[in-house]
This record gives sequence, structure tokens and C-alpha cells, in this order.
Amino acid sequence: MAKHDVRFQVPWRGLGKEDVTFRVMADDELLGTLKVSKGAVVWWPGNAKLGYKMTWARFDQAMREGHRGRHD
Repeated sequence: MAKHDVRFQVPWRGLGKEDVTFRVMADDELLGTLKVSKGAVVWWPGNAKLGYKMTWARFDQAMREGHRGRHD
């Protein structure tokens, strides 16, 4: 099983205009980058130049449809 490491960068000011970025590593290799903003989330797999964007409403729908169980 891969060892995962998640790192993130939070701007020093409020989230107002800047995204929060999470870098997700698997076995010391970049699995992808997740950017979270007020209006959407965007996932860039590996070192991709284009990401996959979802509005928060679509993200909520996808999580509910694809869940494998509830978590606390």
C-alpha cells in the first residue's frame, strides 16, 4: 500500500481571493494537487497542466454518489 503525504500552503491572509493548495504525495511522488477556493475545487493529477474543476454543489453530489461509507 502506498504511503501518502499531504502538504498544503495557506495564504497568510483570509481565503477571500486566494486558493488553498494541497500537494498530495504517494511513495514520495506527486499524486496530484488540489486547489480549494470559495467557488470550486480543482484537481491536477501528477504534473498535469490542466486540472479537473468541480463546483461545490457538483463536488457534494459526486461524494454522495461515490461514497464507500460514512466517516466521522
